[in-house]
Amino acid sequence: MNVLVTGANGFIGRAVCRKLLAIGHSVNTLVRRASSEGSPVPELVHEAADFADIESTLLGVAPPQVVIHLAARVHLVRDTSSAPLEAFRATNVSGTLRVAQAAARAGAHRFIFMSSVKALGEVEPGRPWREEDLPAPTDPYGISKYEAEKALTVLGRETGMEIVIVRPPLVYGPGVRANFLQLMRAIQRGFPLPLGAVQAQRSFIYIENLADAIAQCVSHAAAANRVFHVSDGIDLSVAQLVLELGRVLDAPARLWQVPLPWLIWLGRLTGQTMQMNRLLQPLRLDITQMRTVLGWSPPYAMEVGLLRTATWYQEPGMAVVK
Repeated sequence: MNVLVTGANGFIGRAVCRKLLAIGHSVNTLVRRASSEGSPVPELVHEAADFADIESTLLGVAPPQVVIHLAARVHLVRDTSSAPLEAFRATNVSGTLRVAQAAARAGAHRFIFMSSVKALGEVEPGRPWREEDLPAPTDPYGISKYEAEKALTVLGRETGMEIVIVRPPLVYGPGVRANFLQLMRAIQRGFPLPLGAVQAQRSFIYIENLADAIAQCVSHAAAANRVFHVSDGIDLSVAQLVLELGRVLDAPARLWQVPLPWLIWLGRLTGQTMQMNRLLQPLRLDITQMRTVLGWSPPYAMEVGLLRTATWYQEPGMAVVK
């Protein structure tokens, strides 16, 4: 099948392209900047973050049958934009719609949109989030992702193009950056972490499990016009995650049992109230629909994903990010 992947040279995009090529799909990619190390698949460069004039760029490839839209303005802990919601909307809502409209006009029959657990909100409804639950996003990134979901659903009805929405939790694996990398660095260096009392469970997904789930959505007929939650199928508290990372890094984690009210106070003191409150709340995804509708199960156990991530982190060439 002829598949176009946007955001293909990002963390998730590289894994998705590898998976699609491995199972025999023909892959073209759309990126904002060409890969510095070369790419195993053809790259179309389109620099505009809002995907203005995207149709002209798409003339450079064979019409795709399926488009996987991974490109996005990503969630930032400290966003310096003077109008963050509008900045997120420009790329994640308006830009997404431009790509989807161009895909429909090019004859694509399916559009797969990478959404996020953030589209649901920061606090689960007393149990893992299900696809039929009403989202209540609170931050600009999550709001923009949910607005894009709604706009794509309308576009799908208007054009007949099948819309598939995938909501992953935090993604980890070789090449991970941001908070997960910082956590590994802290554990490796033996820093004490005041997270021993944090028992709220959260969902995670290994990058190869996510790539496999997306590949399933490319070809499975039952995926059409559905929303799917994906994860490793095992939820961990932050404290449990720290202990597991310490084990696979061979650097026993130094967890301090700091009472939760103290952590809340610490968040206020450091101006991180919102981030700390999120850390203390459970945020899990129910993946029953992926299992029952698509017959999908995560091909890799979480312990395998964590071990491979630790192995990558400990490679000699990783000294630059440590």
